[in-house]
Amino acid sequence: MKIGFIGSGNAAQTLGRSLAKAGHDVKLGARTPEKLNAWLDQLHQDERVRVGTVQEAAAHGDILFNATPGTSSVEALSDVGSQVLQGKVLIDIALPLDFSNGELTLAVANTDSLGEQIQRAFPDTKVVKTLNTVSSAIMVNPQSVADGQHDLFISGNDANAKRIVTAILKESFGWESVIDLGDISSARGTEMLLAISSRIYQSRGNMNFNIKIVG
Repeated sequence: MKIGFIGSGNAAQTLGRSLAKAGHDVKLGARTPEKLNAWLDQLHQDERVRVGTVQEAAAHGDILFNATPGTSSVEALSDVGSQVLQGKVLIDIALPLDFSNGELTLAVANTDSLGEQIQRAFPDTKVVKTLNTVSSAIMVNPQSVADGQHDLFISGNDANAKRIVTAILKESFGWESVIDLGDISSARGTEMLLAISSRIYQSRGNMNFNIKIVG
């Protein structure tokens, strides 16, 4: 499967490396692709991983990841263009983090979410929100916590897009439990989990944890 990343930070690099190992054809998109040369060298010139401009990565992927900073995601995706994004599945892993008041909060919350904002801005794109509740290390290695016995959440309006993304999560990353929360408005809940996960991080001093639903 051809997969493109809009964004090239730590999460994109971690996910991209793992997807390439799973056999996917991956292209990371960056404003300055040459900055990823050292990272590519670490992969020993794996031909399944390439870098390019954001536009090139978006055109390359049948499945796309939004791995841009959440407060600039809509702008970054607008630079790509709705025509390039049309009809594609866009996996949104971003959070609209706001540090302006000296503490970590969300720039969008309660009555809206970043996932919804992206879906409204690009109505012909199939936005699926997931992976935003765990660290990048756990994204690609859920077995590192409680032998994988914990839960990931998925939100989106298109049922088939969610099935495709769920298959990627399970087959490429090893997730055993993916809970479908419903339409894209349910991304409000998973994005706002930041309020508790950031406090857990402060208490534990690490991000090696996740949520399990019991009952």
